[in-house]
Amino acid sequence: MREKNIRKLIKIVEDSNIAELEVSRWGQKVRISKYSSNPNNALNAASQKQNEAQQIELDEVAGQSESPIPTAPVSSVASDQANGQVIRSPMVGTFYGASAPGAEPYVEIGDHISPGKVLCIIEAMKLMNEIEAEISGTVLEILVENGNPVEYNQPLFKITAK
Repeated sequence: MREKNIRKLIKIVEDSNIAELEVSRWGQKVRISKYSSNPNNALNAASQKQNEAQQIELDEVAGQSESPIPTAPVSSVASDQANGQVIRSPMVGTFYGASAPGAEPYVEIGDHISPGKVLCIIEAMKLMNEIEAEISGTVLEILVENGNPVEYNQPLFKITAK
């Protein structure tokens, strides 16, 4: 996608009450989010726009992969060292802890994870989105039951960071 088209999409998101916009076109994917991935982080407007531009570039690169199942980056990792870090849902959908009913879960309490490890699937509009870890650590708690609906930014897992 051309930069001027991406800038138009950013303007649409800024001028509307849309929180997030994702567009796929000719094998490229662009995702624009109005809000910071970490709600506790107080960034000024300039750095937020810079982060959005970096996210757009990352999403374009990710959209060029040949993966049959779309993957979504983990929306945010809130830091709370005493209780571990919280991995939150990047979208609204249905949470699945395994690839199929009766299959082994992707992760269980006590499992060690590393960046890129699939933690769960969130089904949104009949698309299965693999949610991958961005940090290393041990799974302390799974906060959602299999098959339950999840909201945007809802806590999914508690992880001890390593």
